[in-house]
Amino acid sequence: MNECEMIDVLSKMAKAGEAILSCYRILAKTGDNVVGETLRGSKTFIEWEHYPENDAYDPETHAQYYYHAHPPELRPFKEHGHFHLFLRPKGMRPGTRPVSLADHAPSNGETDALSHLVAISMDEFGYPKRLFTTNRWVTGETWYAASDVIDMIDRFVVEVARPNLLVNTWITAMVQLFRPLIIDLIIERDAALARWRSSHPDENVFEDRHLEITSIANISVKAQIAKTTAALKTVR
Repeated sequence: MNECEMIDVLSKMAKAGEAILSCYRILAKTGDNVVGETLRGSKTFIEWEHYPENDAYDPETHAQYYYHAHPPELRPFKEHGHFHLFLRPKGMRPGTRPVSLADHAPSNGETDALSHLVAISMDEFGYPKRLFTTNRWVTGETWYAASDVIDMIDRFVVEVARPNLLVNTWITAMVQLFRPLIIDLIIERDAALARWRSSHPDENVFEDRHLEITSIANISVKAQIAKTTAALKTVR
């Protein structure tokens, strides 16, 4: 990556950080948070259910996400719940194809073969604490190579008013602010699967329930913004 490209990436990250802080500032005025806005209108929060109902989806970019929580005994770490982020085939670069696997049944649909990008783990106060990737069986996704999933990162944009404009703005900005880390996590995802396959040669690695989270990292919006600001000063 040359200097101009680096400045462009860092500038987009800085702008995303500003958007996240703006969302927090607006929500704080009424004592709200991102998770609360996502659950708004729901009488009860039911484990495994998707929020918002039928997921959030941008028909132009074909980006999609939902929030949910596992039962406490099935949570690998402490959290309130997490967002799963996806991109549908029509939002991918033309010519993008799933990895050819023995158990893969090609779909003729334009929305079925979606790819999971990353998950955002949220604490009990409605703030992000971790990013992680998952094995195929976790979300029922179609499997794409790490290089193709990385290409999808900048294509994940949810720019619609419903079901909640602030949440849509926040989640789009989160992907941009943490873009370098998400790239690393996607690369580690495939590396983890390769290691698991090597040590479990008789298992279908993509359906092995013993391998759920394939990569994970703690995050801090404040620290990432500070890091981005410092990096921008060194390249300008």
